[in-house]
This record gives sequence, C-alpha cells and structure tokens, in this order.
Amino acid sequence: MRILGIETSCDETGIAFYDDQQGLLADALYSQVELHSEYGGVVPELASRDHIRKALPLIEQVLQDAGCQRQDIDGVAYTAGPGLVGALMVGSMIGRSLAYALSVPAIGVHHMEGHLLAPMLEENPPAFPFIALLVSGGHTQLVRVDGIGQYRMLGESLDDAAGEAFDKAAKMMGLPYPGGPHLAKLAEEGEEGRFTFPRPMVKHPGLDFSFSGLKTFTLNTVHQHSDEQGKIDQQTKADIAHAFQQAVVETLVIKCRRALQQESLSRLVIAGGVSANKQLRVSLEKALKKIDASVFYARPQFCTDNGAMIAYAGCQRLLAGQVDDLSVKAYPRWPMENLAAV
Repeated sequence: MRILGIETSCDETGIAFYDDQQGLLADALYSQVELHSEYGGVVPELASRDHIRKALPLIEQVLQDAGCQRQDIDGVAYTAGPGLVGALMVGSMIGRSLAYALSVPAIGVHHMEGHLLAPMLEENPPAFPFIALLVSGGHTQLVRVDGIGQYRMLGESLDDAAGEAFDKAAKMMGLPYPGGPHLAKLAEEGEEGRFTFPRPMVKHPGLDFSFSGLKTFTLNTVHQHSDEQGKIDQQTKADIAHAFQQAVVETLVIKCRRALQQESLSRLVIAGGVSANKQLRVSLEKALKKIDASVFYARPQFCTDNGAMIAYAGCQRLLAGQVDDLSVKAYPRWPMENLAAV
C-alpha cells in the first residue's frame, strides 16, 4: 500500500509518499520560518495561506521524486489535529478532496501520534511496549505505549512545554526566531558551573512537568546581568543558555528514568522537535545505559514536523482497516488517549 502523507498543523508544509513494503519513497518539506521571523512567532492566517500555496506543488514534487503518478496513490493520510485550525483545514481539505477524486481511502492522523511513531522509520525501530517522551513546542508528555493507539498518559506539562520554554528563554536573550535551536547552539559556548538553574518538580512525586518557574528564573538572571541599556555580553548570554539547557535536559532525564522504572520497561522513545537537541540525546543515552535501558529517536529531519511521520502513521491505520468518512476533520485540541487501537 502506498500512502501520501500531508502535514500542515502549524508553520511547515510536509509531504511524503510511503510504501508499506519499500518504506519511504520520497518526502519534501517547506518551512515558513522566514515568513514568520519578522513577527517573532507564527501568524496563523499567514501560515494557512502559505500552506495553500505550497501543498499542491510539493505533492507533485514528491510524486515525481518517487517516480510515481497520482494513480499510484492507494490512500491519503493528513494531519487532523492538534494544531492551528486554519492550517489543519488546508491539509484536511486537500487530503480529503484528493482521496475522493482518486477513489481511495483517507484518514486523519493525530499529529503527536505521528511524532511518536517517527522512530519506526529508522532501520532499528523500537519494539512495543515502550515509554515515549513527546517533547516539542506545544507538548511535553510521558506516555506508556503498548501498541499503535494503545496509549496511557503518565505525565505532562502543567504549563509551558519544554520547547516553548526554550523559545521564550531565547527571546529573553534577544536570539533570532525560532529561538530554541539558536539557544541550544549558543549553549555550546557556555561555561559550566557559572550559573545553576532549578530543576523544576524533580523532587515532587509523579511524572508531571512545569517549566514556567524556570522561565521566570531565566528572565531574572538576564535582568541581573544586563547593563543600563538592557544589553548583556555574549559570554554571559552563552553561560545563561548553557545553564538553562542543562536544567531542562536534566529535568527530562530524571522524569524519563522515573517513568521507565515505574512501568518496569527498558525502552524509551523521544520524539518531537526538542528530541533533536544534541545534549538531550547524549544525556539520555548516558543515564539509561546505567539502568540497562535503551533510547530510540528519529533522524533530525523527522524530529520536527514532517509528512513522513503522517504517511507512516496513516498507513498503519489504513492497513488495519480504519477509514474516515467523507467529512473533513480538523481538531485544534485532540487528546491522544481517545485514539482507537490498531
């Protein structure tokens, strides 16, 4: 079965063509970072309009790269949520309409399920069951995964997600949009031990997260080390970035170890945009090795939003006989626990 995947949940248009026997045939991604950078964040209306402009040309490009035609599409998977409702509507309308025109099935895919299953695209995919750390700009969640659609929420952020905290901390230091990757790069130049930031909620029982206090601590530190014009020297900025990243990473590592031990499991999947963070990967591998556990993640290009993860997740559900009706589905909010099992 060959599935066309369409991802338009936020500010990246991702298209992919996946074969359940041959794997990923082709994929393409268009990022709107340059479009939104002058505003310092995503403008929903601009995002929707850009998806309209880019989606169809990208579909043609992906089919051409795969050496296929529209008639080779056996099914269409599109992101139905969660995300920006206007952006979701673009992908949903295109996906549903294309499937109808080709007389093939279509299915709306949960964005975070796509991220969760992205490591399955790699040569060494994890076996069920495992713990998944979903960590992105909008989500920080620990989930027990016993199979596709068999999810049990163990813990989540009570306020800011980790990725959101990265972006806001970066903005406090005047770093370009999107801030998270710039902060991570700057942190590599930071001095170890100059600043010590709190590890929020690590001494509390349970597996929930909270990063709003860490964000406030960062803002106060920036203000304390700024001059009268509100400027801060580059080395101090790097040291703050280093301390901030270290605090977030250590908090995530502690909670991941706790989740594995609580559930008596030895496999951890990290997925979502923040899973591309080098320090997080290194720290998790080092920490889990001590307890004979393994960590799995997707290649960096499939950590951020992409069409390949949607094509894969949709393919698994279509193979299981799950098909959506002709209605167009778009859910700005969509609890993952409500998904049907495969």
